[in-house]
Amino acid sequence: MEIRREDEVEDISLSASTMPNTGTNALGHNIIDFISQPSSSIRNNHSDLNIQIQTCDSNIRTSPLPIFLKFEDIEYKVRNKQGSSKNNPLKAVISKVSSQIKMDQQESYKKILKGITGRVGPGEILALMGASGSGKTTLLKVIGGRVLENVKGNITYNDISYTPALKRRIGFVTQDDVLFPQLTVEETLLVSAFLRLPSNMNRQQKHERVDVIVKELGLERCRNTRIGGGFGKGISGGERKRTSIGYEVLIDPSLLLLDEPTSGLDSNSANRLLIVLKGLAKAGRTIITTIHQPSSRMFHMFDKLLLIADGYPIYYGKTKESMEYFSSLRFTPQISMNPAEFLLDLATGQVSDISLPEDLPTSRGSLDTDKSIIKYLQLKYKTQLEVQERTKNQAEKAPEHLQIAVQVEKDWTISWWEQFKIVSKRTFKERSKDYFDKLRLLQAVGVALLLGLLWWKSKIDTEPQLRDQIGLLFYICIFWTSSSLFGAVYVFPFEKLYLVKEQKADMYRLSVYYVSSTLCDMVAHVLYPTLFMLILYFMVDFKRTVPCFLLTLFAILLVAVTSQGAGELFGAAVLSIKRAGMVASLILMLFLLTGGYYVQHIPKFMRWMKYISFMYYGFRLLLKVQYSGDQLYECQTKQGCRTLQSSSSFDTVDLNSSLQEVWILLAMVLAYRICAYFCLHKRISQSNI
Repeated sequence: MEIRREDEVEDISLSASTMPNTGTNALGHNIIDFISQPSSSIRNNHSDLNIQIQTCDSNIRTSPLPIFLKFEDIEYKVRNKQGSSKNNPLKAVISKVSSQIKMDQQESYKKILKGITGRVGPGEILALMGASGSGKTTLLKVIGGRVLENVKGNITYNDISYTPALKRRIGFVTQDDVLFPQLTVEETLLVSAFLRLPSNMNRQQKHERVDVIVKELGLERCRNTRIGGGFGKGISGGERKRTSIGYEVLIDPSLLLLDEPTSGLDSNSANRLLIVLKGLAKAGRTIITTIHQPSSRMFHMFDKLLLIADGYPIYYGKTKESMEYFSSLRFTPQISMNPAEFLLDLATGQVSDISLPEDLPTSRGSLDTDKSIIKYLQLKYKTQLEVQERTKNQAEKAPEHLQIAVQVEKDWTISWWEQFKIVSKRTFKERSKDYFDKLRLLQAVGVALLLGLLWWKSKIDTEPQLRDQIGLLFYICIFWTSSSLFGAVYVFPFEKLYLVKEQKADMYRLSVYYVSSTLCDMVAHVLYPTLFMLILYFMVDFKRTVPCFLLTLFAILLVAVTSQGAGELFGAAVLSIKRAGMVASLILMLFLLTGGYYVQHIPKFMRWMKYISFMYYGFRLLLKVQYSGDQLYECQTKQGCRTLQSSSSFDTVDLNSSLQEVWILLAMVLAYRICAYFCLHKRISQSNI
């Protein structure tokens, strides 16, 4: 099928005449009206929260591309990791070998989803219900393209299978709100607007778009409040959830997926949030949300319901018809009960207050009652609901122009440089608290003063004095290597969730994030060593010449920047906070031992290790900058003056040679960062949230 350009299909994709009559809203308007009209308003009488969906300009707000989602026979399995194998190395090896030769393939995987079928269209909200661990979130990730491996079945968007072009048409709100805590609500939404809204919108229009979203979601009161989280104060849980939704709704996604949006909210806040989602659906979006146990009022706000038990579907259809379906199977509540509570009891097999059908094979109170009820409901679903649902999926086809439109891959809305400026500004603001931390400043100044007092006016007139000053130079290398290494190794693991979320949504190029992160962090890796050397250099009486000071400072900065690159590489390679610290500690110890101070004459079979140590080259560079091979010392001894080059401390260093270490360190700076970028790209592409 020929794929047209986006501007060629834009008009026909939004044609109201192709939209099916999926229902009416509270005011009696058809869903088509909400999509075709440029300005509409939705008001719900059950809440004082008014949701206005309106536009000031056609460029500011356009109707989302309608998406008719179908999923059929969805199965998903994960490798079954047995805990006993972790404590038994021999058993772990045997298990690994057996899985490789596929001797026990069936038991090495665990099925999470076991044949789920359904569909949902524009203007509808599909609720996924079930007990914890039933597979609701997994199904949501599979539908959103977040999980692609080990998935069987057929998922289509306007009868087209998933393609990367759909990334920017899908909004995904995770259960845990992944928002930068140092930014305000308005700043969070503005970043999303500047990065994701079309390039034909100017800055003022993007601000107006954010204002509309803030009003729609009722965030005016907290728009200038920091998100907060962890140990910092911020907005409430309901406001965080609405901010997360606004973050995705801002770009008018055609398909909006929400994982437990009401978790942690009181009933009033949850009800207000569902009203917001109802209004968003009526604007032409397809919405799927997982929900655990909604109130009766919330339950009836959903258009469709998919009830899952242990990965199997036991009901799919209109929400208002769910009670009637189970009543036809002779499952009826014996007491007044919330419909959602009744359905969850059935999904878990807990039927203490529910009457049972007579043809149920197991009597009430037996040990296998729970499993028997679930199995019975699964069988009834297959015979009564699944067949007709598959028939409907095959019979209904999306219009051809919508099939074409959904395959159009959107270009980046702004250039690389524009993305870089926006992401850099956000990164600097988010991390500025760490950059200008008082404790970090106190550490740099305090250590500089302590070293200055310990090596006060140090001389190199004798061999012991020379050894003392060389020890100081090596300690400076150690201090800034460890500081920069550990300052950089945790950056990517800490921001993994944010990065994965934004990369899955194609917000910006990964290279933009990496360059922004590196350059912003360099502020601290340059500022504090410079302040450190300004204090220490003249206290210990190093060579008091401008070129020598600048070269020494340059050497320290080069060591710090190289250490930063190494830390980024190790952090990107493991992308785990716990393992990143362990790897950094081992590498630091290796580089210390091969740095050229503790051991100068390394055996040949271990000599290769020093050539990969940037501390080795940094230490040699400092020695060459600070000392000259022709410089005399030991002039007061009986043997007379000697040159520094004759000292045993410089057996492996030619003090009069060229500063080739500069080029080696610069090459390491570049090499570490290139490797870090590719490691980060690989790990992020394999990660899911």
